[in-house]
Amino acid sequence: MSKPTSVLLLMLLASPALPSPPQWNGWGATDANDRFQRNGRLKAPDVPRLQLKWAFGFPDAASAGAQPSIVDDRVYVGSATGIVYCLDLNTGHAYWTFDAGTEVRTAITIAPGGSAFFVDAAGTAHSLDAKTGQLRWKHHVDSHPAVRTIGSPKVYAGRVYVPVSSGEEVYGANPTYECCKFRGSLVALDAATGMQMWQSFTIPDTPQPTRRNAVGTQLYGPSGAGVWSSPTLDIEHRRIYAATGDSYSDPPAATSDSVLAFDLGSGALQWAHQATAGDAFNIACNLPDKTNCPLARGPDVDFASPPLLVSVSRGKRLLVLGQKSGMVYALDPDNGGQQVWTARVGIGGLLGGVMWGSASDGHNVYVAVSDYVSEGKLNPKAGGLVALRLSDGKELWRTVASGCGDNAGCSPAQTAAVTLIPGVVFSGSRDGHLRAYETSKGRVIWDFNTVRDFTTVNGVNARGGSMDSGGPAIANGMLVTSSGYAMFGGMSGNVLLAFGVNSSVPHDPGSDAK
Repeated sequence: MSKPTSVLLLMLLASPALPSPPQWNGWGATDANDRFQRNGRLKAPDVPRLQLKWAFGFPDAASAGAQPSIVDDRVYVGSATGIVYCLDLNTGHAYWTFDAGTEVRTAITIAPGGSAFFVDAAGTAHSLDAKTGQLRWKHHVDSHPAVRTIGSPKVYAGRVYVPVSSGEEVYGANPTYECCKFRGSLVALDAATGMQMWQSFTIPDTPQPTRRNAVGTQLYGPSGAGVWSSPTLDIEHRRIYAATGDSYSDPPAATSDSVLAFDLGSGALQWAHQATAGDAFNIACNLPDKTNCPLARGPDVDFASPPLLVSVSRGKRLLVLGQKSGMVYALDPDNGGQQVWTARVGIGGLLGGVMWGSASDGHNVYVAVSDYVSEGKLNPKAGGLVALRLSDGKELWRTVASGCGDNAGCSPAQTAAVTLIPGVVFSGSRDGHLRAYETSKGRVIWDFNTVRDFTTVNGVNARGGSMDSGGPAIANGMLVTSSGYAMFGGMSGNVLLAFGVNSSVPHDPGSDAK
């Protein structure tokens, strides 16, 4: 090797590595699930100039609620038909596809070393080569026949942490079904092999026979407390937090509708904080035949959104999350989950209150309100976005959705997870609109109606509909979001939309989000 070449090589080795491009990796963008893109190369003054760059259609799908991820100028997203896609961020053209065989609702997480991790809705975790889409391993995380995995996995230090929930509360509507034996859990897998390291159940006690129902079917409990959302990592204190759902049968579990803290290494439960006691519910409670409805007959106000781990003044930390009850809770993670403050943002109910996820910039938390159904009826005044001060939960502003007018079947409920950049928060609605709000006052500065037909880069007939579940992903100056959600009376749709700033439109200083 010549001397100049040697010197050049040494200079290259000594030079600091180039910063990695901005990314939105997994559900909440960060380990803390704060859904805050700090440097996505999309600035608040540019938001009013966002325009559609490309659309991608999901073939044969009626819903498109999966949270997209953006890593290294690639978009990774699952679909209702079980196909996982890897697309070019700038063009929407596909690098590869992978058929998981069943619906994929979780976000795709890309780990150092180039592995892509996700879990299909039937409870099978997958590891793929992120560049090629080739399967590396798969592992079924729970043996219960009703297992259903919706919450996105977290990946850290060679492990994959999978939240486990189920659809057994639907099975429980059958009076001859022995309701119920499922328990929610977190499962830790070896990232290299898929081997299970531990499984920690959200209910410590195994279900036992309790009573026989009116037709003589043996019932079991406690059960339920599934984990519907992505867990939250606390690297500093070696903990992982999970929010749980309701119980399915009597007796109501002491850890349903709760936030649980597990040891990151062993899975041991460190503390639990229950928000709503006595919430035992299954679908029989809403049907004419209530044979299998628990005696407790709870309100079904489980947690569907994950805790946000945020730092406030002087090193004080909080776990903040919203509940279907319409309440937002701030807990002290370093004091056994002690409650610090609460705030009511909605009426609450089966599809009410806070659904899929909030966002925080370290000063405030921005909460989308659903209240889709109130007192058993479609609520025409549903929806809204609320800003709460992190220090004490004080409501700073509330912007109510404009409503649907005479559009039959439309709801202004804001159920999808929200996404935040400095100065602007984005919130999708079941009315099909994606709106951008100033974080200072809640003024809407950009509004895009997705309920229309789109010409797609892959030639698939595609249309937008209700926006639910996953929210926008933002990175490298692009915003990517899905539209279409047919469940619970929503408007069907099958499209992934990518927006960028229209540089040909002059910047309007009056549109700045301060």
